[in-house]
Order: sequence, then structure tokens, then C-alpha cells
Amino acid sequence: MSFMSDKTFIDTNVLVYAYDLEAGEKNRIANEILDRLWDERSAVLSVQVLQEFYVNITRKIRTPLIREQGRVVVSQYTRWCVGIEPSDIQSAFRVEEQYRINFWDALIVSSALKSGATRILTEDLNSGERIAGILIANPFMTTSR
Repeated sequence: MSFMSDKTFIDTNVLVYAYDLEAGEKNRIANEILDRLWDERSAVLSVQVLQEFYVNITRKIRTPLIREQGRVVVSQYTRWCVGIEPSDIQSAFRVEEQYRINFWDALIVSSALKSGATRILTEDLNSGERIAGILIANPFMTTSR
């Protein structure tokens, strides 16, 4: 999977798999993706993603990180972060209605639009679909957990 220099929005599940040592092949794929995007400086994400990520890696995975470790990891990814403002919530409402997706996914799409991303890496939307002009891609499509 090539990402070139286009901006790629990273959803929570990609980050979580990178830190879930029991995620098998998904862990390897997620780390490969994140390493490549880090080197290319082409990844973006939102505060929403960082919040969900922190909760998941410190509470929900089988071998969670201790809070201090989780906080360090979150702080490393803040450089990829695009902020959310009240107008972005309004944009998410429009995306939610137009594409008939849940609000949280619509907020991801809205944040990706704001950041200039051309694709979203996620398991939560239909891979290959375009939402508001952004390509949805599931990097784990052929793997199982």
C-alpha cells in the first residue's frame, strides 16, 4: 500500500493495533504504516482519535499500557493532530446526513476534510468508498485478528 506524499488521516483502530501486542498481523501492518507515515510526515489525526486511543490502550486491550506510558505515546502523536472547532461539528452534521453514517465517523471525515487528507485508514467505514471526496481504506482487509 503506497501513501506517497498525500495526507492520510489515521483512525483510532490503526493506532490501537500498533500498540496491541496481541493483535498479530494487524500489529505488524499498523506499525509498518505508522513508521512510513512518520517518515513521510504525511499523517494526520484528530483530538477525538487521540482520546479514543488513550482509553483503548490503557484500559481495553488485553495487555494495557500503564497510564504514564499511554500519556507519553499520546503526546508523541499530538504533532499529527488537527484541532476540532464548533464549525467542524456543523460540518460533521452535514456529512452524517448526506452519507448516512454515524456522528462519530462523520466527525472523523470532517476532521480529515479540514486537514486536507485524501484518504482515511480505518476499519469502521467501507473500504474503497469515497465520502466527501476522501478515499476510505481498510489496511487490514485481508487479515483477521
